[in-house]
Amino acid sequence: MTAEIGLTGRDRISSDIQSDIAPSKGRFYTFEGIDGAGKSTVAKRIFDILSKTSGRQVILTSEPSDSWLGDCVRRSHGEDVSAFTEALLFVADRANHTERIRRWIESGMIVLSDRYYASTLAYQGAMLKSILGERAVKWLWTVNEPIIIRPDLTFLLTISPETGMKRLIGRNERTKFERLEFLREVDKIYRRLAEEDGTIVVVEASGPIDEVVETVLEAIDGNI
Repeated sequence: MTAEIGLTGRDRISSDIQSDIAPSKGRFYTFEGIDGAGKSTVAKRIFDILSKTSGRQVILTSEPSDSWLGDCVRRSHGEDVSAFTEALLFVADRANHTERIRRWIESGMIVLSDRYYASTLAYQGAMLKSILGERAVKWLWTVNEPIIIRPDLTFLLTISPETGMKRLIGRNERTKFERLEFLREVDKIYRRLAEEDGTIVVVEASGPIDEVVETVLEAIDGNI
């Protein structure tokens, strides 16, 4: 089953659902936010809940993916590569990942992705700002748009960059992206994307995790 639908090591799928009801159209929900926002934790909580309550198969996936292309993306973080090279590695991984997502959706599954194209617009947009200025996000959108699937909803978990940095204290591994000034720029881009895209749901994530999860579930219930 996992090989047929393109699952890799880090993807999670709920147990097979036995039902006499014809498969419904799949759904695609993504989770975004700066480092420390709690998106991975929320995505896992939503996966666990929907796996038990939706009556449909649910897949939790993430980017960078668990493919060899995703491995190249992760390796690039520690290599001396240009911001353009890194951005295009993300796009290559996403093109491959999107083909798997498409199959899952077409089979009627609920797909949850911990990061998707908005992460590249925000993070690589901040990285490329010194080179392309305000054109950076537009260029990244032009490159990404042909290969993505538009999510039904994107949940943008928002916290202040200062709070994000505090939450990162104690992490064993830190990335080059986890710098206060950089996260401030990423946060600005995310918030601008939300103003321009009505499918991005802004969720205040500085409060209790249960409240964040409930807000996301309410939005999904209204969409599914």
